[in-house]
Amino acid sequence: MFAFCSRILEAGDLATKLAPPTAEDFEETDPPPDAPPLRPARDPDIAMRGGVEALPKPGALNDPSARALCLARFAHHELMAVEMFAWAILRWPDLPIEIRRGFLGTLRDEQKHCRLYLDRLAAHGESLTDHVLSDYFWKHASAMSESPAGAASFLASMGLTFEQGNLDFSPVYRDAFRASGDEASARACEQVHREEIEHVRFAAIALRTLGELDGLGGLDDVALYERSIPFPLSAARAKGRRFDARAREQAGLSPVFIEYVRSARSPQELRAHPDAGPRSEDRS
Repeated sequence: MFAFCSRILEAGDLATKLAPPTAEDFEETDPPPDAPPLRPARDPDIAMRGGVEALPKPGALNDPSARALCLARFAHHELMAVEMFAWAILRWPDLPIEIRRGFLGTLRDEQKHCRLYLDRLAAHGESLTDHVLSDYFWKHASAMSESPAGAASFLASMGLTFEQGNLDFSPVYRDAFRASGDEASARACEQVHREEIEHVRFAAIALRTLGELDGLGGLDDVALYERSIPFPLSAARAKGRRFDARAREQAGLSPVFIEYVRSARSPQELRAHPDAGPRSEDRS
């Protein structure tokens, strides 16, 4: 398990990062590693940079170049997730083996999702190397690593923030691809959405498990999340404008937690509208 994850972080090439784990990789047969780096190795053609251009709006996807940009962005999000789940296994090697196996299973899904989007990008005549790649997920690795909440900070960040947010974004872009006539890309988004529900379910269960192991079994899901999420992330990042309450119910999130996320406001929104309630477009 640890050797497999180390290869993903230490290899700079895409092929190694997307090579799926074997059955043996799910076993704990190699010794725990040293603390992993806070950035993965990347070959120059897929190196991460700071800023990228804004993601095209769904209504712009009639333009093939806009579709290609979205597919490249989505593929890279999945690639960063692959690396970050490998990093989490190495960062917290003493986690219960079932949680680490859950991380590795999610990593395998993220590899599959990345390949789905890369295949669609190739169908548009482009590759990941044609695009500027953001380091957004990795910017939060240091805060997760240093959090007193430990691995719970990773579960809150990746599973219950980034992946939960994708429960809203993936169907929006699925519908936009479909409206543009790109049914194959729509199906890729649909598959990611279905499997993201299970990732969010796993994160919620694992966060509760870690809470119980830390003697916090009396805390509800909202309290566990707030205790675990590292600044500057928050529940406001865990959703899109078209809020999919049904997908969250399917993921096993509690009604209280769903409503908490639905009503969450970013610090910028709170400063601008301190008395604002939930937005109408958040209501499903």
